[in-house]
Amino acid sequence: MAWMIHRRTAIATAIAGGALVVPMVGQRGWARDSYQTSKTGRIVVPFAAGGTADCLGRVVAQILAESTSSTFVVENRTGAGGNVSAEIVAKAMPDGRTLLLGTVGTAVTNQYLYRYVPYDSEWSFTPIALVGEVTNVVVVHPTFPAGTLGEFIDFCKKQGSDKVSYGSPAVGGAGHLSMEYLQGHAGIKLKHVAYVSRSRMIKDLLAGHILIAMDNLPPYLRHIQSGVLRALGVSSARRWFAAPDVPSIAEQGFPGFASTLWWYIAAPAGMRLELAKKLSDEIVRGIRSEAAIKRIRESGASELPGNTEDLARHIVAERIKWKRVIDAAKLEPQ
Repeated sequence: MAWMIHRRTAIATAIAGGALVVPMVGQRGWARDSYQTSKTGRIVVPFAAGGTADCLGRVVAQILAESTSSTFVVENRTGAGGNVSAEIVAKAMPDGRTLLLGTVGTAVTNQYLYRYVPYDSEWSFTPIALVGEVTNVVVVHPTFPAGTLGEFIDFCKKQGSDKVSYGSPAVGGAGHLSMEYLQGHAGIKLKHVAYVSRSRMIKDLLAGHILIAMDNLPPYLRHIQSGVLRALGVSSARRWFAAPDVPSIAEQGFPGFASTLWWYIAAPAGMRLELAKKLSDEIVRGIRSEAAIKRIRESGASELPGNTEDLARHIVAERIKWKRVIDAAKLEPQ
């Protein structure tokens, strides 16, 4: 097919308000046509080895290795909230051999939070597939005088604007934006303490140097389960599989509240529609397998399989939501 996917994206955006429409083309067995087994593909991951993102990247690498009879490796390239990795992929050839494990940052929020972004989040990439997500959690030291989210909000209102502090890793990170989102819903205003190191923040929280944090759930789960820390609510639309006793924020008076850190696979712009469709099919099929689900959940994340169209629609919806949150919080690009 002569058309490139970035041209189709423009047409679909104009017609469907941002929803990418990809025709159903191609058959299984595409590896022989699209790949040479002597070449190696790579999945560029914006975070260091050993974390949730790295696990998801390796799951996708294995899925593609099995479906293409080619080798895929994970390349961890950290920096600038994912911008370093995204730039590498944006400048690569659109042949399916260089893929990005992107986040809500690279797809949505970085363009509003960084003065310099070395790619165009809308036009530099071909959306391929949704992969997984992880919830955030409002977690407090046991000495904090609130046992529920409602009590937490009441306490913050009584104290007044910026009188209560909370911690999260980095300005503009998932925890920070989730708390800004909650503040907008609850009508409260807290003071943000940004930590460069998550491990330092957890130590301060455990020691009582800070009493509140909003962050990804997995690093806190064992402390919550042991009673050392108290979870007031998860930010996912429903209760999280790994912490079923912790109510969601949505069920505590904020219906429709949903904020997760999500990951997806993207390729450079200009990829042939047929190849993009085939990559998407293989990844979604693989993510739905029992083996992949087991590995993803062991990392603390949850599977979120979605094809090219699902990912494009998700990105559009998230851009609308987070642009409003960032504007309301008056966060300036850094």
